[in-house]
Amino acid sequence: MSLAAKYNPQDIEKKWYDYWMENNYFHSVPNEKEPYTIVIPPPNVTGVLHMGHMLNNTIQDVLIRRARLKGFNACWVPGTDHASIATEAKVVAKLKEEGINKSDLTRDEFLKHAWEWTDKHGGIILEQLKKLGASCDWERTKFTMDPDLSEAVTKVFVDLYHKGLIYRGYRMVNWDPSAKTTLSDEEVIFEEKQGNLYYLNYKIEDSNDVLTIATTRPETIFGDTAICINPNDERFKHLKGKKAIVPVCNRVIPIIEDEYVDVEFGTGCLKVTPAHDPNDKVLGEKHNLEVIDIFNDDASLNSFGLHYEGKDRFVVRKEITKELEELGCLVKVEPYMHKVGTSERTKEVIEPKISAQWFLKMETIVEPALKAVLEDEEIHFFPKHYNSTYRHWLENIRDWNISRQLWWGHQIPAYFYGDGVNDFVIASTIEEAAKLASEKLGKEVTSTDLTQDPDALDTWFSSWLWPISVFDGIRNPDNKEIEYYYPTNDLVTGPDIIFFWVARMIFAGYEFRNEKPFTNVYFTGIVRDGKGRKMSKSLGNSPDPIELIEKYGADGVRVGMLLCSAAGNDLLFDEELCAQGRNFSNKIWNSFRLIKGWEIDETLEQPQSSKVAIEWYQAKFQQTLQDLDKSFEQYRISEALMSIYKLVWDDFSSWFLEMVKPGYQQPIDAKTYHSVICFLEDNLKVLHPYMPFISEEIWQEITNRTPEEALIIAEYPKTSIVNESLINDFKFTSEVISNIRSIRKDKNIAFKNTIELSVLNSENSNKDLDAVIEKLGNLSSLKYVNEKVEGALSFRVKSNEYFIPMTSDINVEEEKAKLEEELKYTLGFLKSVQNKLSNERFVNNAPENVLKIERQKEADALAKIETIKASLFNL
Repeated sequence: MSLAAKYNPQDIEKKWYDYWMENNYFHSVPNEKEPYTIVIPPPNVTGVLHMGHMLNNTIQDVLIRRARLKGFNACWVPGTDHASIATEAKVVAKLKEEGINKSDLTRDEFLKHAWEWTDKHGGIILEQLKKLGASCDWERTKFTMDPDLSEAVTKVFVDLYHKGLIYRGYRMVNWDPSAKTTLSDEEVIFEEKQGNLYYLNYKIEDSNDVLTIATTRPETIFGDTAICINPNDERFKHLKGKKAIVPVCNRVIPIIEDEYVDVEFGTGCLKVTPAHDPNDKVLGEKHNLEVIDIFNDDASLNSFGLHYEGKDRFVVRKEITKELEELGCLVKVEPYMHKVGTSERTKEVIEPKISAQWFLKMETIVEPALKAVLEDEEIHFFPKHYNSTYRHWLENIRDWNISRQLWWGHQIPAYFYGDGVNDFVIASTIEEAAKLASEKLGKEVTSTDLTQDPDALDTWFSSWLWPISVFDGIRNPDNKEIEYYYPTNDLVTGPDIIFFWVARMIFAGYEFRNEKPFTNVYFTGIVRDGKGRKMSKSLGNSPDPIELIEKYGADGVRVGMLLCSAAGNDLLFDEELCAQGRNFSNKIWNSFRLIKGWEIDETLEQPQSSKVAIEWYQAKFQQTLQDLDKSFEQYRISEALMSIYKLVWDDFSSWFLEMVKPGYQQPIDAKTYHSVICFLEDNLKVLHPYMPFISEEIWQEITNRTPEEALIIAEYPKTSIVNESLINDFKFTSEVISNIRSIRKDKNIAFKNTIELSVLNSENSNKDLDAVIEKLGNLSSLKYVNEKVEGALSFRVKSNEYFIPMTSDINVEEEKAKLEEELKYTLGFLKSVQNKLSNERFVNNAPENVLKIERQKEADALAKIETIKASLFNL
């Protein structure tokens, strides 16, 4: 069967992915080999593939396929995260469309809907990853709410509680009014927003005097329980010991003194609202102030908001401003830029709120994690500058708020037997909880007497266990799989979750297994459009990855993504690079078609040009192979791809195949053909991690292969000594050939016509490569001479001068005009370089390497001028 004239990825990608799956190449079990393990950053169960996933998972697949070829027992564990807030929001929205409110359902009824949604939409992204070529061990697919993973989460909570690391307390938390849940500090994004500073007058009790405060949130005056002044502020000495009257609600509040107040900000008088500002809460506790929570869970005002009850906080802000103005209490309004906390998930403005929550103490947990990265270097970050980001966060960490007011997620294993703050026990099951409660109270308590805390755990409280729990290392810490696969090798993730996930997995690794969870962390850049904007659906600047795959092929898209992805830097995505990836596929395919079209003659002797070409390409391949190893050591995945790209496109296809290609309708000798196939196979091996589909297709087309001989499990090429001198000699030779070709093109000398070449030789060139020059230049003769050849076209490569006799079809006058123009330009260039070198200030201050480059420019220009003048003389 003949090869298709054009490479069509749609015809072969499903074929080979199905073949890999059928032969179970992705599956790993513990054996005598050294393991290489990656755990996928689990995407949201209801998510779909976006450009960030494309980049992240392409890099992971490159690493895992390369490890597989290098003989490791490669294991890439896939899975999804239940994503409490995001998934619950989607289920609530779906129910709302059906006319059902979450509040009208029991927890079990809601969870039934949530599981139906998950079963229907969950895992779509994993199927999409298969189209990208991801070689995950799909038999190991995990979900953070699988029974075994859920059991691990509960066990960890119980253990940490009994260690004294988990506690329950009333704290000021970040409240998301849209999701109606608390958020950790890391889930809050602070954004600069334009707001207003409202200057309000408060009357002084039993006086006609007023004081003025400045606030960005006039709607919170219903929660004011004091006015605070700085005791050192001379302006307000007359207010000490007095009371103020809150406008609208007319509540009398004390005027307190504290040096916390910044005398330079606003008016120097601060309204204190302990229930709705973290700093005010600290002041409130210090001065024993009343705490008045004025908001419902959706950030509408409650009964403390009087006639604004039930209205949204931002609606109230506008309306109360108008009322304050009518009452004569509004002095002025000024524009004011300030940072506003918003929910990372819902984008809702965060409301500070005092609430009973569960917390994990972080003080002791962070210590081994800091040491592992920054002192012992057991864990390496790439790029390394993320070390400082990691240090800053860990050294300023606060206790982790691990409870969420959600139903979708792992329900907190706390069981209440009374209404008191501490009337609870912690247990893995309700039956165990009943026993503990009975012991605690000294009387029999049954499960019917207990109520489980309705809150769920933060999503990250399950995913921080991911590298351990996917191998069942929490429930069964000594099992064969965790002992074999853990610690994992590489983690590929985005820098935006260095706190949410990366650091916490490191905490968990040392807390629960006393060892690191992984050795290397590669932080990818963020995918941005040509204008530098982060790609997102809302901006409409993000292409559909599946459509890109259908248009350019998975290999083309993989190459396109990585061509614009410098290590750890943001990726400015350009669809043209996917087209370049597709063109690369076509180049590889056409080179293979050329090779397969050659007729082999076993009786032919190997030409000298082929012999030296094979030696050169072997050296070039080995040089690239070593460069690849260095690039991978530094996680310069894109640089490694560029090395392969240049090797295959330039060195193999453009040079090597031209050097060994038989003449038109002539056969190739068997020895050369065998070497060509060996090099092609080696090329496919280094290409495979990046372009798995086309490489496997060509590999299988070269000859009939058994499943044991598939490329995906072939042996990676071994490194050997590089013949550097031959590589350097060929670089010289390639310049000679390029000059011959340029003269042929400029002078319209057809390639089918042979030409003579004479060399005035002072440079010690490698004459073994003359056969290559003769072939690729189509020379009738190549001879070395002792003097310049009269009446010939000439060019220079380093110290050697080359002469090609003029043919009758060359227009002498046109050629003279061209050379004179080139001479004029080169003389001007030489003058500019010499002006630089005659400038004492430049010579004295320029680095030595810069001076070296300029002097080389001068020498090259002088040599070129000499050659041009000689050519003019000959004409």
